[in-house]
Amino acid sequence: MANRQRLRGMLLVALAAASWGTIGAAVALLNRITTADAFSTGFWRMAISAPALLLLSRWLTGANFWRVQARDRLHIGSIAAAFAAYQVCYFAAIERIGLSSAVMLNICSAPVFVALLAALLLHERPGWAVAALLLPALCGVWLLVRASPAAGPPAARIAGALLALSAGLCYSVVAVSARALAPRYHPLQPVALAFPLGALLLLPFALQHGLQFAYPANGWLLLLYIGLVPTVGGYGLYLWGLQTTPAPVAAIIALIEPLLGAAWR
Repeated sequence: MANRQRLRGMLLVALAAASWGTIGAAVALLNRITTADAFSTGFWRMAISAPALLLLSRWLTGANFWRVQARDRLHIGSIAAAFAAYQVCYFAAIERIGLSSAVMLNICSAPVFVALLAALLLHERPGWAVAALLLPALCGVWLLVRASPAAGPPAARIAGALLALSAGLCYSVVAVSARALAPRYHPLQPVALAFPLGALLLLPFALQHGLQFAYPANGWLLLLYIGLVPTVGGYGLYLWGLQTTPAPVAAIIALIEPLLGAAWR
């Protein structure tokens, strides 16, 4: 029974990663048809997904939705801040170094960051199999940094690579914090509470950088897709899977994302 639950958890994580693989392509298309920057795109992603997550999680959890133990509030705050920072870092990296490099640097670095944080904070020591899979991920990060695209000024390429790596670190904070909360809450509850807070944290920066409201119809459709399908649906599946999947294993399974991202180019 335990093996079946773990297998189901890994399948849910894989489905979530498959949905995330479409985000980069959607954002790249949005960048071609609008002048929105990473702050606007990140804010609208969180602002669109937050109400849907709140309603869905409230419906699934009932009266217990707002009940959060005091010791867990820091974890939820960490998820909110990491989500907000992730939006900006990831989307800004796409603008600077392109979709493929941003996706690969983000995803290849995430398992390494997750393994380190999970070992330090959750005492989830990676086994030999996980460690063997982390080594190619680390080598992949090094190769991607060395083989960054030649287009664009060197400073922009370096900034883009650092932003993509920062996105990987933010992702790892979300994964480890969500894993710590998984035994005590419904899978959607932590992220549903974190997203409105993350949107509020991001709003002042988005306004300072000229928050865009004038999108064409297809731009709003892309934003709705990004906010609802890979965000609400994807993170719901991912956090559900984390209940039975160790964080380092989930991060390695999520390497499916760049394969899908490349297919959508």
